[in-house]
Amino acid sequence: MTVLAGWWVGVMVVGVLVGVAIVVGVGAVRVRRAGGRMAAAVLLAALVAGVGFGIAAAWREYGVATHPLRTAAVGTYLTVIAVPTDDPKPLPAKSFGGRQWMVEADLREYRHGSVPVQAGGAVIVLAAQAGWPGLLPGQVVRFRARLDRPWRRDLTVAVLRAQGPPVTVERAPWWQRAAGSVRAHFAAAASHALPRTEAGVLPGLVDGDVSRLPDQVREDFQHTELSHLVAVSGTNVTIVLATVMISMRLLTIDPRVGAVLAALALIGFVVLARPSPTVLRAAVMGGVAVLAVLLGRRKQALPALCGATIGLIGWSPELALDIGFALSVLATVGLIVLAPRWSHWLEERGWRRGPAEAVGVATAAFLLTAPLIVALTGRVGLLAIVANLLVEPVIAPITVIGALGAVLSCAWLPAGVLVLRLTGPPLWWLLFVAEHGASLGISVSLPDGPRGGFALAILVGGLLILFHRITRPSDPSGADPPEARSQDSRAAR
Repeated sequence: MTVLAGWWVGVMVVGVLVGVAIVVGVGAVRVRRAGGRMAAAVLLAALVAGVGFGIAAAWREYGVATHPLRTAAVGTYLTVIAVPTDDPKPLPAKSFGGRQWMVEADLREYRHGSVPVQAGGAVIVLAAQAGWPGLLPGQVVRFRARLDRPWRRDLTVAVLRAQGPPVTVERAPWWQRAAGSVRAHFAAAASHALPRTEAGVLPGLVDGDVSRLPDQVREDFQHTELSHLVAVSGTNVTIVLATVMISMRLLTIDPRVGAVLAALALIGFVVLARPSPTVLRAAVMGGVAVLAVLLGRRKQALPALCGATIGLIGWSPELALDIGFALSVLATVGLIVLAPRWSHWLEERGWRRGPAEAVGVATAAFLLTAPLIVALTGRVGLLAIVANLLVEPVIAPITVIGALGAVLSCAWLPAGVLVLRLTGPPLWWLLFVAEHGASLGISVSLPDGPRGGFALAILVGGLLILFHRITRPSDPSGADPPEARSQDSRAAR
C-alpha cells in the first residue's frame, strides 16, 4: 500500500498500527486466561512487524519521491554512471520495433551540464543491442541516456533510454566474472551440442539465462503456463542442496560439515543464477533448511516459507509488488499446504504415488496462481495442468544433465558438449508440448485487472472449500495425512 499510494499513506498506516498495538498491549495485561494472552501476544507481534514494514516502506518511498531525477523534465539528456544489478534481459522485438534490452541497475551519479550529482536509487535502462548484452552485475558503466518516467510504482526512480553503448568504468567483482564465465561456457557448449532453439532454452532451465530464448518459445511457454520453467527457483535449489547433502552422506562426512558445504554451494548458485525474486525466495528457504540441520531441528517447509517471505519483504519492500515473487510464494503455498493432502487422497483411491503427487502439485500450483495470472493477462489457460504434467518427468533430467554439462564445459568444452547432447530428446519433448499446446489456443478470456482477479479468486476459494471437504481424512481422529515426506522434498520448490 505504501509503495502504491505514497509515503505519507505509509506514515498514516504506521500511526494507526501503533495505536492499535497500544490498545492490544494494554488489553493483554488485563487478560487472565493463558489462551487469551497467547492470542494477544500473537496479534501484538503481527502489529509490531507491520509497523516495522510500514516504516521501512515509507522511508524507501520517501527517498524515491524526493529523488532529484523525479523533478527533472522528461526527455532530459544525462550522462549516467550506474551499476547493473542483473544480466541484461531481451525484450520482444515486435513490441518495440527492434531488439532492445532491459537492464536493472543502481544509480551512482548523473550529470546534466557540468555539475555531477551523486545520487542512488534503482533505475531501468532500455538500450539497443550494441554493447549491452555482455554486461555483468556489479560492472560500473557510464553512458548517455534520455530521461523517462517509470511505468509502474515499484521504487524505481527513473527509466533511462540509453543513447549508445556503455563505457566500462570499473570491472565487475571477481565472483561475478567467474559466474559470467561459467554461463558463457555453458551457453557455448549448448550451442555446439543442440539445435538453435533447444540451445536457447537449456540455459534458461538450468541457470535462468534467457538471453537466447527465442520469442516464439517464450510465447508458447506463456500460453501453456510453462514460463515458470525458465525462472530459476526451488527445483534448482533443491537439486543443489540434495546433491551436496547426499554426497556428504555417501562419504560419511558429519552432517553439520555437509550443511556448511551446502550453504556455500547455495551462495554460489545464487551468484550464478542471479538473485532474482524467485531465486531469493527459494534460497532463503533452503538456508532455513540448512540452518535446521546445523541446529539439529526438524525441517518445516511452511515456517521456512513464512520466514523467507517476511524477511525478504522487510529487506526489500518492492518485492511486495513483484509478480514473479508473488507467483512463486503462492505456488509454494500450494505445494506445501494443498498438494500433500490431495495426492494422499488420490493414493487412497488406487493411484500410484508418483502420478498422484504430480497431479496434486500441478493442480495446487495452478489454482493458487490463476487469479493473479488472470489479473495480469485477462485469460486462464485450460491446458496448464495437463501441460505441466506432461513435461514434469523431463525437467529433472534436463536440469541435472545440464548442470553437469555446465561444470564440464568450464573444464573441457568437448566433454560438456558430449554430455549436453543427452538433453536433446527431453528438450524436444518439452518444446513439442509447449508448441502444440499453444497452437490449440484453449483458454478462457476474463476481465483483466482487479475485477477479473477477484472474480476468479472467489471461484478458486469455492473450489478449495469443496476439495477440502472431499479430501477430508477418513480417520475418525481427524489426523492429517502424512505430509512430512512431501513437504521436505518440495519445500524449496
